[in-house]
Amino acid sequence: MKVLITGATGLVGTELVSLLLKNGIHIHYLTTSEKKLQHETQYKGFLWDPEKGEADVRCIEDVDAIIHLAGASISRRWTDAYKEEILESRVVSANLLYKILKNHNHTVKHFISASAIGIYPDSTDKVYSEDSPEADDSFLGQVVTKWEQAADLFSQLGISVTKIRTGLVLSGKGGMLKELELPVKFGLGAAFGNGKQMQSWIHLRDLVGIYHFVLMHHLEGIYNAVAPYPVSQKQLIRQIAEALKVPFFLPGIPKFMMKAILGDMHELLYSSQNASAKKIIGEGYQFRYLSLEKALKQELH
Repeated sequence: MKVLITGATGLVGTELVSLLLKNGIHIHYLTTSEKKLQHETQYKGFLWDPEKGEADVRCIEDVDAIIHLAGASISRRWTDAYKEEILESRVVSANLLYKILKNHNHTVKHFISASAIGIYPDSTDKVYSEDSPEADDSFLGQVVTKWEQAADLFSQLGISVTKIRTGLVLSGKGGMLKELELPVKFGLGAAFGNGKQMQSWIHLRDLVGIYHFVLMHHLEGIYNAVAPYPVSQKQLIRQIAEALKVPFFLPGIPKFMMKAILGDMHELLYSSQNASAKKIIGEGYQFRYLSLEKALKQELH
């Protein structure tokens, strides 16, 4: 099997590439940097520039599936210009892939796109399954909606489409956990607001495990990539503190304070989405990390 991956050198992409190579899958990947190009038997890089609508079309030669992970990080201050980059980096890049497949002969049968549980409305009591019809009207909710619409276009080419709605990814190598770890390490950890927001988390290895599972079983549709046991944000911060063996006693940080510091990005810290993992479990995926305590001990030591 041969797979084309975008975002292959990012946090999730790097881990996924490693897993797929170990399982004998050949990889083509797209990059904007010539320095990141490699040309090995199982791992070949190709240049692209989504903003200019340009890509080396050899990237799709003999490819069976595409895994689309590319997208600007949401863990930066959301200026108006950066909001546009967050959206366009996901949608424009997907549209370029669609254009390539539409205009060239190819063997692609499956398009797997990253997505996010941020599409679900903010709620501390609802449990969201993949067939929940609601979509949040926040900036992030709008981004995910357009992201998924771009993925759905591939079905017009007779290609199966899968969307992986991802929760809070736990990894000691980067992402949100590293951002939360730093203040907690110095005794400054605190929940945001009342701390009752639900945090649907997933260990990085389980996330890439789900991508591999979806690929090998050719699963279509939407799947929440979250561990089965979500926690409140207060529980999350407390368990990070326990894993680091530091005290946790500070009161919650008021919303107005973080809005003044982070601008619109503060939405990430105060929104609550309890997403269900039942669908992917029902397909037969077995989680390696069911316990938040185990996941944090693994990543913070």
